[in-house]
Amino acid sequence: MGRYLGPTCRLCRTEKRKLMLKGERCNSAKCPIAKKKEAPGKAAKARSAKLSDYGLQLREKQKLRKIYGLMEKQFKLTFNEAKRMKGLTGENLIVLLESRLDNIVYRLRFATSRNQARQLVNHGHVYVNGNRVDIPSYRVKANDVVELGEDSKKFVIVKESLKEFTKSGVMPWLDVDPDNMKGVVKALPLRSEVADLADINEQLIVELYSR
Repeated sequence: MGRYLGPTCRLCRTEKRKLMLKGERCNSAKCPIAKKKEAPGKAAKARSAKLSDYGLQLREKQKLRKIYGLMEKQFKLTFNEAKRMKGLTGENLIVLLESRLDNIVYRLRFATSRNQARQLVNHGHVYVNGNRVDIPSYRVKANDVVELGEDSKKFVIVKESLKEFTKSGVMPWLDVDPDNMKGVVKALPLRSEVADLADINEQLIVELYSR
């Protein structure tokens, strides 16, 4: 599966929002968004005119896709799966994205960003219910236990990342034991519990794919 290899701050400037692609470093004063830099490319102001309905829907989709680090094909497959599920398609989409293993590793504070979490999973450092899983898109279920391997628990980047747990904790549907670097998915999240996506209007994405 392909992945974006370009400058990450450019993506945030395009969406005019912190996508937290660099984790806590995005909260530093050096962040381009904090400096109020305009969108990348030539004639950025000319392109900042009022968007059409399609433009608004597209930007919302691009924003959510970039937050979770998915390529277009992978995001569309996830949307199609959400559409087949019972309930509201938009809310199902958020739940499916949140239940990805790489996102859970990030939410448990084992990594400072989803990109870093994806790398931990890809390199075989993550175990689910005692079994090694190296597929970032693996769907975690309620009551699953997610932990790092014994050697991986010595990583400095993981220890540094867990310091954030003492500041802000974890999402309400998760429980983490920072000393043993182990977490439990108590339940799949409700849409209202994903507070950092409060500005995302997933209904616009549903409308985009319904065209």
